[in-house]
Amino acid sequence: MEWQPSEEPLIQLSGYLKDSLNGADPVAQKRATEILKQAETSPDINNYLTYLFVKPESLVGFAAQEWHFIRQAACLLLKNHIKQNFLQIPTSNLEYLKSKILLGLQDPHFQIRGLTGNVITELIRQGGILSWTDLLTRLISIVEGSDPSLGEITPGAQEGAMSALAKVCEDNKKSLDRDYNGQRPLNFLIPKFLQFTSSPLPKIRSYSLGCINIFLPNKTQSVLVHIDTLITVIFSLAEDPSNAVRREVCRAIVHLVDVRPDKLAPHLRGIVDYMIAQQLKVDEADLSLDAAEFWLTAGEHDQLKMGLGPYLDKIIPTLLKSMVYSDEDIARLAGAGDDADIEDKAEDIKPVFAKSKHRLPNGESVEVPESATNGSKTPGEIALDELSDGEIDEFSDDEEGDDDPEDRWNLRKCSAAALDVLAGVYHQPIFDIILPYLKDNIRSEQWHFREAAVLALGAVADGCMDAVAPHLPDLIPYLLTLLNDGEPLVRQITCWTLGRYSRWAAHLPDEFLKQKYYVPMMEGLLTKMLDGNKRVQEAGASAFASLEEQSQQALTPYIEPILKQFVIAMERYKDRNMFILYDCIQTLAEHVGQGLAEQKYVDILMPALIKRWEKVKDNSRELFPLLECLSYVATALGMAFAPFAPPIFFRCVRIIHQNLELYLQAANTDKETGDVTEWPDKDFLVTSLDLLSAVIQALDTQSAELVANARPGFFDLLIVCMGDPNNDVRQSSYALLGDCAIYVFPLLQPYLPQIMGLLIDQLDISDKEPEYDDYGMDAGYSVINNACWSCGEIALKQATGMTPYVERLYTRLLAIVQTPEIPASVTENAAIAIGRLGLGSCDDLAPHLETFARPFLDAIRNVAETDEKDTALRGFAMIVGRNPEAMETCLVPFFKCIAKYREPSPELQNLFQQTLTGYQGFISDFPSFMNQLPPDIRKELTTRYRL
Repeated sequence: MEWQPSEEPLIQLSGYLKDSLNGADPVAQKRATEILKQAETSPDINNYLTYLFVKPESLVGFAAQEWHFIRQAACLLLKNHIKQNFLQIPTSNLEYLKSKILLGLQDPHFQIRGLTGNVITELIRQGGILSWTDLLTRLISIVEGSDPSLGEITPGAQEGAMSALAKVCEDNKKSLDRDYNGQRPLNFLIPKFLQFTSSPLPKIRSYSLGCINIFLPNKTQSVLVHIDTLITVIFSLAEDPSNAVRREVCRAIVHLVDVRPDKLAPHLRGIVDYMIAQQLKVDEADLSLDAAEFWLTAGEHDQLKMGLGPYLDKIIPTLLKSMVYSDEDIARLAGAGDDADIEDKAEDIKPVFAKSKHRLPNGESVEVPESATNGSKTPGEIALDELSDGEIDEFSDDEEGDDDPEDRWNLRKCSAAALDVLAGVYHQPIFDIILPYLKDNIRSEQWHFREAAVLALGAVADGCMDAVAPHLPDLIPYLLTLLNDGEPLVRQITCWTLGRYSRWAAHLPDEFLKQKYYVPMMEGLLTKMLDGNKRVQEAGASAFASLEEQSQQALTPYIEPILKQFVIAMERYKDRNMFILYDCIQTLAEHVGQGLAEQKYVDILMPALIKRWEKVKDNSRELFPLLECLSYVATALGMAFAPFAPPIFFRCVRIIHQNLELYLQAANTDKETGDVTEWPDKDFLVTSLDLLSAVIQALDTQSAELVANARPGFFDLLIVCMGDPNNDVRQSSYALLGDCAIYVFPLLQPYLPQIMGLLIDQLDISDKEPEYDDYGMDAGYSVINNACWSCGEIALKQATGMTPYVERLYTRLLAIVQTPEIPASVTENAAIAIGRLGLGSCDDLAPHLETFARPFLDAIRNVAETDEKDTALRGFAMIVGRNPEAMETCLVPFFKCIAKYREPSPELQNLFQQTLTGYQGFISDFPSFMNQLPPDIRKELTTRYRL
């Protein structure tokens, strides 16, 4: 017997849902919300909510409009309850829900139909595609208008079912492309989607092609077997009257650039004309943007990019036209006054992510791009990551509700990025096309044309530098005058463009030219960092960071005025622009290095930084860029950082401890109730660990006092961080571990029994699943890389004390150097660790020499001559001395390695000499063996080592 609701609880629930939406009566609203929260514990709550949601007729006592909102509230509560309590929902209730929810697709209200799709998607998200085995066929049947259980299918129901299919496809891309008992859902769906593209209903046409576009980029066979049919469908829909359909056509063509460019190449002329026509439909902003994406993907594709050449005289003017602010944008943005004294709103501040440190085989650290958490990016957004440095900020799709067009990926930015890409392909011809446009518009009386021309000039900077360079002696002085333009948007774009040409200015050949162009550019950008408009400040600071990158050591004579301007900015900036100011400071520290350590510079910079450090709270996201900035400053200052180190060091320890405790509390709550609203942000751990590394490096062995006095215990916290489930935390932890081995090993040594167990486990790649970040990199290897590096540093210091760990370490390290698909830096660090283990455990490793000699030599061959490589080869030579016979199959590459090593340390030189002399006496026909070597290698060995 089918479940039926009791009338009284149904009416009560409806009333509470109504009151929960009543903002005019906060007391009733709060009480209703509390009661609804309590009602979630009722075993039948899902059934009641489902019943209300799919019931179009209102209960007695509720007006029709009220009932419509009650139903929506019921659906939202139902979806959230499924999300949070799916495993606790009785099977019978789930079956009731599945039997009723599709009725929502027949509802006359499009909001109800859309919410129905959301509930269906959540059910599949929680239960998996197999939890509702006939869902896909039911939805397909509804789209086809033939589901007998729903009676006569309305066009709205067909559209609702197709919308639900689109949501399920978006959420289940991988699971739909798997075999289940010999059946692959996608093999059933794709032909249906292709069929539905001929539907008389435009929404179904657009949803159907949109569903195919979900799977097309993955090059799944379920789509590729129908590629010719898909091409025919795309071309047949190209002139569809629906803008939504043409958007999907543009997206499909963009995907096909990467998937099957050979199918597009014969039609390139028509595609170019089509994309230009769609891009020029400026009243349809989304359609224009999707069309403009084509130039980015095609311009970066080896097979298609040169095919665009004959059409540049049509493409480039289209891009230039699209780079001008629209009338709507002008009305919204123009004439913005000074706002530098207005506090930023919380929503104005962009999200900031910590950047993890990746240790190279020479011990240096480089930043790994942060793992974005806000969804995949379009080709244009990826291109703008490279193009943008302040003027063009990219945000993810979920932020498109922002009213400020400057904070969204839009047609203007996409067109600028496309111009940049095409300039990088065609160079001079691109500049020849835009030159008349620049002459006509860069001095225009209308600011929006002036601004667009400056944007175009900046966009071609990288690709057309040689073509633009002869004009820069005239252009740079004019651009400097535009820094004082009355329109803030012109000042903003001028800063960005000057930053793009900072490479030219920084590399001028003589001092006279630098004084004429470089110094005024530097002064102009520094001045704009203190502009009255916050966006101009941001653009000036970002452009100055670009100039710093290009100038490097050339900035040293100007450190004092730069620092003074930074300090003033630190006093004036509101929260948002502080983030880019930190970047300016750390970039200066990175490139002038010890030049920053002069006492007069320390006295200018550090009081201001410490003042800001004291102001920022422990739970503020501003800590991330501030801690990162301080890491660079500490490295540059070295011992000059010592007076400021203790409070900074101990605060980092406190932040780590707080974060770990909060995580433990959240984990316990999650285990007990499953109700954790917010987990602590691991970036607090990452940035604090990195700053501790920087302080320890800066203070060298004098950092031991800080480590010893840390409370809670320094290594107790580090051990917990080394076992953290987060990759970035472990990556930074192992970097810190290696630094501790270098500088404070006596304090680390007592903890080795605990640490080595974790380290050995971390080196295990046997059951490692790929963990790809948004850049397609396996983030887990960055952790293993730092673990290998720290292992080598510990082995160097512990020497013979490594005996308890040698066999396990060797097994793990050997697996790494023998695995070809592992990144080179990881295998290099693993090889160095093996070699360094030989310094104290050569007898233990000698029996294994025949197995690891060849991969060791291959891995270390391209490593630069550093102390790391020197000590690794010393350990390897000591192992060879214990088992020379094992080198029979790889003696030639070893001799080559010795000959090519230009500047060995005295210890390594002596070991090489002993090794070579030993083999000279060991090999019966040594001259014949030497003749196997290339002449240059023989000459080097005989000359330097007197063989």
